[in-house]
Amino acid sequence: MVDRCRWTGNECDALVVTMDLRIIDLEVKISRSDLKADAKKDKWWKTSPKDWALRPDGTMGAVDTPDKKLTWPPKVWKHYYVMPRDIWRPELEGSLPSEASGILLVSEQQVGDTPYGISLYRRAKPNRDAEKLLPQQVMDIARLANIRMWDAYDMKASAQETQACS
Repeated sequence: MVDRCRWTGNECDALVVTMDLRIIDLEVKISRSDLKADAKKDKWWKTSPKDWALRPDGTMGAVDTPDKKLTWPPKVWKHYYVMPRDIWRPELEGSLPSEASGILLVSEQQVGDTPYGISLYRRAKPNRDAEKLLPQQVMDIARLANIRMWDAYDMKASAQETQACS
């Protein structure tokens, strides 16, 4: 799992590589407006370059081709929205960019060692056309995860030093 990742060509809050070498994109949302705004992101649209074709006026030239709405972001096998249970409302399903996206809801819990629980509201539908990662691609993602781990260690050490000085 790698946070704040653009490996797919689009921003992922968390990119997960499964055991069978497929990508799951986790998109974290903190508000209803944040969730609704996601439908406008580039990851949900395939924009075509201008085509050279016959224009309606009979001349040849560049013409716009319509954008195509995507069901899954590029390279992604499954896509999930992750958000606090408190902000979710069933009527928000209509504002999601894809019916294939899954929904995970996070809530505080008083059980066990972790203060948060995650429940599955809607299971993501798999993109059957998503290709499995090649070994070199897995190594690229693993390298990025390793770099992020060392960055996290550095940030933790800096925070501890700042705390010790105050």
